[in-house]
Amino acid sequence: MQRIIFLFLFSIFSFQITAQRIFDTTVVIPKGNFYFLWGYNRDVYTKTTIHFKNDGDPAQMNEYGVYDFTIYNATAHDRPDFDKIHDVVNFTIPQYNYRMGYYFNNHKDWGIEINFDHAKYVVDDWQTVHIKGNILGQAVDKDTLLNPAYFHFEHTDGANFLMLNAMKRWKFLSSKNQKSNFGVVVKTGLGIVIPRTDVTIFGDRLNNNWHIAGMIVGVETGLRAELWKHFVIEFTGKATYADYMNCLVHIKGNGTAQHMFGTGECILTMGYQFDCGHWGKNVKWIR
Repeated sequence: MQRIIFLFLFSIFSFQITAQRIFDTTVVIPKGNFYFLWGYNRDVYTKTTIHFKNDGDPAQMNEYGVYDFTIYNATAHDRPDFDKIHDVVNFTIPQYNYRMGYYFNNHKDWGIEINFDHAKYVVDDWQTVHIKGNILGQAVDKDTLLNPAYFHFEHTDGANFLMLNAMKRWKFLSSKNQKSNFGVVVKTGLGIVIPRTDVTIFGDRLNNNWHIAGMIVGVETGLRAELWKHFVIEFTGKATYADYMNCLVHIKGNGTAQHMFGTGECILTMGYQFDCGHWGKNVKWIR
């Protein structure tokens, strides 16, 4: 009986010693913040070479004929439509931008962003370009004036750049309460282009459907101000290079266009961000 009592007391004593060596703590992992920005842009474009072609049975393409030709070194411009900004109903008509992003850590300032640019691309009318290829059964190799009544090409319900970006920001100036800061942001990524191509070819016009037509890569950098913790303003410049591998031309004639061009953008966006706070997990440690 004495042995049993001794073992019982020894067990209680050992448990108390072990319990003193165990404690609860919290592993805290800092999180960043989520933001949404909206704004508008102006754009300039490099020259481009556009290849037009329709495929299929020539007997089924009588309306447009068979064509396979290239326009060399065509110039283009944007169409900002900023006169529509004041119209609440039509605020998406101008060349707009939106960004949805998340900074993983407010100290290291790395993040990821979904980045969309509604840029408008319009090939200049009445410019002289060189055309080479086959049009309606006739071989062509000459300089030609682009008469919009006969030929016109644009992505004006959007050249539409959709990108996924990695981001890094640097905060250079901060207020005493740390609720406002001013700095620089750099973003780089890649994505897809989703144009709606409005084309007039051989005097016939068709405003096509939105269509995933190719790929885009780019880099964006500029100034970022975070005010009163929640309000954000970004003024950035962006350079991209897009390959439109399969633009729709004529649906009935199964026509497509392919071209590549670079874009320089000037972008102003504003929006709201909120801090996602911190989270932790209780962990037992033994000393």
